[in-house]
Amino acid sequence: MGEFAIGQGVSRFEDPRLLQGGGRYVDDVKLPGMAHGVVLRSQYAHAKIKSLDVSAAKQAPGVLAVLTAADFKAAGWGDLPIPGGLKRRDGSPMIKTRYPILAEDRTRWIGDPVAFVVAESVAQALDAAERITVDYEPLPAITSTEDAAKPGAVKVWEDAADNVGFVELVGNKEATDAAFAKADHVVKQKFVINRVTAATMEPRGAVGDYNIADGRYTLYTAIQRPHPTRTDFSKLMKVPESKIRIITGDTGGSFGMKSPVFNEMPLVLLASKLTGRPVKWISTRTEAFLSDAQARDNVTEAELALAKDGTMLGFRVKTIAAIGAYLQTAMPAFFLNAGSLAGTYKTPAIFVDITAVFTHTNPIRPYRGNGRPEAAFVIERMVDCAADELGIDPAELRRKNYVPPSAMPYKTPLTFTWDCGEFEKNMDLALAMADVKGFKARKAESARHGKLRGLGISNTIERAAAASLEGAEVRFDRDGTVMLFSGSNNQGQGHETTFKQIVCDRLGVDPHQAQYIQGDTDQVFFGEGTGGSRSATLAGSAFHLATEKVVTKGRAIAAHMLQVAPEDLRFEDGVFSTNKTNRTLSIKELAAAALEPKNLPKDMEPGLSATGVYNAPIANYPNGCHVCELEIDRETGEVQIVRYNVVDDVGTVINPLLLHGQIQGGIAQGVGQALMEDIHFDAEGQLVTASFQDYAMPHAHNLPDMEVEANSVPTKTNPLGVKGAGEAGCVGALPAVVNAVVDALSEFGVRHIEMPATSERIWRVIQGKA
Repeated sequence: MGEFAIGQGVSRFEDPRLLQGGGRYVDDVKLPGMAHGVVLRSQYAHAKIKSLDVSAAKQAPGVLAVLTAADFKAAGWGDLPIPGGLKRRDGSPMIKTRYPILAEDRTRWIGDPVAFVVAESVAQALDAAERITVDYEPLPAITSTEDAAKPGAVKVWEDAADNVGFVELVGNKEATDAAFAKADHVVKQKFVINRVTAATMEPRGAVGDYNIADGRYTLYTAIQRPHPTRTDFSKLMKVPESKIRIITGDTGGSFGMKSPVFNEMPLVLLASKLTGRPVKWISTRTEAFLSDAQARDNVTEAELALAKDGTMLGFRVKTIAAIGAYLQTAMPAFFLNAGSLAGTYKTPAIFVDITAVFTHTNPIRPYRGNGRPEAAFVIERMVDCAADELGIDPAELRRKNYVPPSAMPYKTPLTFTWDCGEFEKNMDLALAMADVKGFKARKAESARHGKLRGLGISNTIERAAAASLEGAEVRFDRDGTVMLFSGSNNQGQGHETTFKQIVCDRLGVDPHQAQYIQGDTDQVFFGEGTGGSRSATLAGSAFHLATEKVVTKGRAIAAHMLQVAPEDLRFEDGVFSTNKTNRTLSIKELAAAALEPKNLPKDMEPGLSATGVYNAPIANYPNGCHVCELEIDRETGEVQIVRYNVVDDVGTVINPLLLHGQIQGGIAQGVGQALMEDIHFDAEGQLVTASFQDYAMPHAHNLPDMEVEANSVPTKTNPLGVKGAGEAGCVGALPAVVNAVVDALSEFGVRHIEMPATSERIWRVIQGKA
């Protein structure tokens, strides 16, 4: 539909409301009689709870209730959900530990919830929490991922004597060993992929409201998957799903972190039931560092086998990955993305050995990319290491080993089957955009100013929109305006704009006359939610199916009203027309007419609306090339990214403005991890980066004006031809930035530098003190 059609750079419909203060976040929820909750958290990473006395807190001014683990046991509620289905190295089932809502006899990370105080105000709840007496017996803790499975390490759980929760083996070990046996070159490198946290603009929060009249619970919270979360609560609380309503308004960022059931959600629900009042909990920023799930944190040893001419023969990867103190739902999902380790290359044999270990730290869960950035980092750093060792240009080594378009569909040695892609073209376009031919002159100019200049590239592929379902509904009102109900939740991506474009382009409706609704399990009939770059593919295709049903029904009604055969009707730009008559019917006119039985064919239900549930049988594979160019100050080690160019293949581009925003936002998060972000625990388990004074975040001045272009190769795996874009920027940025840093430091003999490549770490390398 003209300026709002698919492919047009439509400005976000959400922005005027949000910029004018019209956003509705969790802390904006204010209900009559609402009380406030505060969580008492463990001050020890590992300790026995010898006794817990809350009597003084209950007598404090304004206090309405103090909840402990005993209250949940009395209520008959269960633990938080945990995943299953994986195995340990000996084939026995994975270690499935309890995940209690409140700690009972032991705490396992600093921030582990122990009690919940509910009072008339936050200040009163904080004061009362200080009156709780907990007699802890501090115990030794293990915080190092690399050391967790070593003999003699402190145990996090008695059932996991070696701290190993599960093991995943992917690929063909025998074929890989054989490839290494005949290799002319074997390149080895160890990588420590640092732990980070989401640090969302809106901290987590929850409001619980129990209605005694109908026995229903309403939870207001920022969550990515309202409907599946309602199912989790039904099992936890042992009540029918119909007794639970989840409402998600606007969400100030999530990136995977706000997807699971966190402890505070059942806390506010039970507190509301026990007090007869709505109860709100809002995290502070420091509390977020202590209680949010965190991400990444693994140690990898990689080996790449090559022939004399640089042909990749085999790839071996051994990874130790952190679980944290507790398993969260979807935490093992990063194993499903181990296929990204194959990169864009035709390496014939690959074997991956991943061991997941418990530590006395925050739980780990999927975070933007969910294993793909880590995998891309390993393979793309290994290619650069191999290029350095073999004396081959990194771009040319990649070019030699790319899977060509003619080989598609291509089954990799690691679970993925790519349906389409133009990897070499991505790189050629990106190198041209970045003016790589002029890099030598720019490097010389930097040297004259006391700067080191480096260039890094990455050409990565990832799996997006894994096989799953998603729902959508299109419903016309009497006046011809339309309502869009989405099962996929927005956390800043621009879903309202994207889905309005799809629907309004198909139906010829003015998007300003369309209302978008999401995140309410009472209003949206079905949904699986947001995550894994699935929304455009699954929710977009669900809207596509719903609009097809609307057009089909509308065509039948229009044919009946115009007294022509349905096949004689055209539907273009929102109007049904035919050369059999000079009459036409717009979709708006038809929506009103559809409510009059006289206008309908026999046995047709009145109204113009439809639901769509799209079943994605297979995933799609977005891919792209990033080129990062940066300068390093010789005297201070400070890094300044001066150019950043991206060519991405995300299939059909629905909205280039939103695509660019998604890619740029992902790059910013990748740059943050590569250069400055770092969650750090000391040996006793204390989090020493629990504020923005200690945990560095990227700012606008850390990033240049990033150029993003598309090399669109539409996929046939979904009706829109789209590939996921939400995580692509982060996947490509991690290796591109570090490759550029290493390139800049190459004159000092540097082959690798760990993340974050801070100014201090780089300065030490330059000074020979690393």
